[in-house]
Amino acid sequence: MGEVKQYWFPAKRYGWGWGVPVTWQGWLVLAAYTVTMVVGAVVLNPARSPLGFLVLTTVATAIFIVVCYLTGEPPRWRWGDDGKSK
Repeated sequence: MGEVKQYWFPAKRYGWGWGVPVTWQGWLVLAAYTVTMVVGAVVLNPARSPLGFLVLTTVATAIFIVVCYLTGEPPRWRWGDDGKSK
């Protein structure tokens, strides 16, 4: 029997995408993304360097989404209770 995969990011209950992390790895990724954005806003002041900040934001967000996609529950549109009991 195969190993049960633990998702870092569970699916949101409503809508498409992922919710709050449920593992330390997910929290680490979210913290790294947040630190990257805050440091980027300080170093690449958006008022002085809007293009540099836009590039940083685009690349960091794309990487974050890829990590969520690879380590999270498969994304699909959800309308709340899909028959799963808690």
